[in-house]
Amino acid sequence: MQLFAKDIMIKNYDTIHMDEPAEKAIHRILTAKVRPTGHKTVSLMVIDDAHRLVGTISMFYILYHLRPSFLNYGIDGDTLSWQGELDQFINSVKEKTVSQIMNANILSIPPDEPLMAIVDRMVKDRIRRMPVVDNGKLVGVVYLSDIFYHLFNR
Repeated sequence: MQLFAKDIMIKNYDTIHMDEPAEKAIHRILTAKVRPTGHKTVSLMVIDDAHRLVGTISMFYILYHLRPSFLNYGIDGDTLSWQGELDQFINSVKEKTVSQIMNANILSIPPDEPLMAIVDRMVKDRIRRMPVVDNGKLVGVVYLSDIFYHLFNR
């Protein structure tokens, strides 16, 4: 049996506009729906005015931008005293826009991408979700957890 992206993709995915405040993305992820597989959505597909996919935003990217940027330059976070600074970091990330913290490096797949090619790419690149794009339009999302559920829950 051959499976393709179109056979396993979720068509009811969550989107957010790139100009929305990050605080709205945080709220939408906190209150996200549970997919039929029992997994909760932890990311949003980011769109522009023409409803084109321009990025993704997830818990990971929000937490990445919660950290002060100097930690990206070799400073070890466990050597610092974080006394009383957490609220400042939380407020700082909430004040950003989605486009400031989204992942714009989008890897997408066509609807007719074979499932094993998708699994190979997701495993090699440590990707948890792959947008499915058909003729430039976002038509679905394939989640690693949904692939696992689909293949092994028989």
